Amino acid sequence: MNHTTQVALMFPARISHLEASTQGIAEFARRHGGWTFIMRPDTFTVSLRSLKGWNGSGAIALIEDESEAAAAKELTIPVVNLSGSLRDAGLPRVTVDNEAVGRLAADHLVKCGFHRFAFYGTDDLWYSQLRRRGFVETLKGKGCGCEIYATRSDLRSGQPWHYGQKDLERWLAKLETPIGLLACDDHRARMVSEACSRLGLNVPNHVGIIGVDNEQLICEFCVPPLSSIARSDFEVGFEAAALLSRIMSGQSPPASDILIPPEGVIRRHSTDIVGVDDPHVAAAVRFIRENLDKQFGVKQLAAHVSVSRRSLEQGFRTQLDCTPHEYLCRLRVERAKQLLAGSIRMKISQVARACGFNNPLQLRRAFKRSTGSTPQRFREEP
Repeated sequence: MNHTTQVALMFPARISHLEASTQGIAEFARRHGGWTFIMRPDTFTVSLRSLKGWNGSGAIALIEDESEAAAAKELTIPVVNLSGSLRDAGLPRVTVDNEAVGRLAADHLVKCGFHRFAFYGTDDLWYSQLRRRGFVETLKGKGCGCEIYATRSDLRSGQPWHYGQKDLERWLAKLETPIGLLACDDHRARMVSEACSRLGLNVPNHVGIIGVDNEQLICEFCVPPLSSIARSDFEVGFEAAALLSRIMSGQSPPASDILIPPEGVIRRHSTDIVGVDDPHVAAAVRFIRENLDKQFGVKQLAAHVSVSRRSLEQGFRTQLDCTPHEYLCRLRVERAKQLLAGSIRMKISQVARACGFNNPLQLRRAFKRSTGSTPQRFREEP
């Protein structure tokens, strides 16, 4: 690659997940050298047709409609697509594995204890269809059904952002709760949350909501804050730049999309619940989550929810497929993992106390049983 390699970035880089992709592209360029960039202004839409006659080397773009796909094919330079909006834009593409996004969301909501599920998305955007497919098929494999509500995307329909809210509310009002719901993106997850508020449905007690993209301004400022699937957009950008580099060097593009696994679930309050029908189990779960830093056992837990220990254990096995003790240890270990990975370096003894363990040895045994590692080794792992 020589020093004259000039690449156009034809997407709005100030959207948070696309900003991460830009950083990935820049990191590839930094490692390999010789790249310079022109960038699409974020203040207005610029078509790929504006690159016609441009004496550059290649482009990375967000191809979201057939018109832009056609414009890309008219260019004499290679174009790599980041968008999953179209089923087949006829261009090489690097994007998140959207079916894996759906699978991840399904697993998360099942672990929350929900037995009923719903999906809200669009029927004209390919990534939404893939997320729905991964979600529904994973639930089907677990013996669960899924209620589905799909609309046309605002982008395609030309309707205002609040279009369809009444229809969404009517659909939500018919759902049997508690229910775990995946929205195809964070914007629609917020719409669901706002609709639940208007209907008097509590999030997460009645409806547990998870979105996709982990857009900070949406997730953190929603009431309550939204859980979301983070998409590994840095890796998407890096691999898109690597693919463009190979194509510019004369290699043929791959026959299929390059799919990057999602980063994982960013859990916030909108799914910070266990959606079970048994009121005693639900009350016990709430008590556990709110008192993880305190030392108590199953006997005290049963007394708090005014039920016999035997009945509580039967309820946990029926609803969550585990004993109250196993559930309590699991949450304490998860809390310990968060503290060990945090920016504040706590002593192991402090971590043990913060998670309700009597001493560091008790933490170590539970941690080893759950993860196969020790707290110290977990902390030191990259």
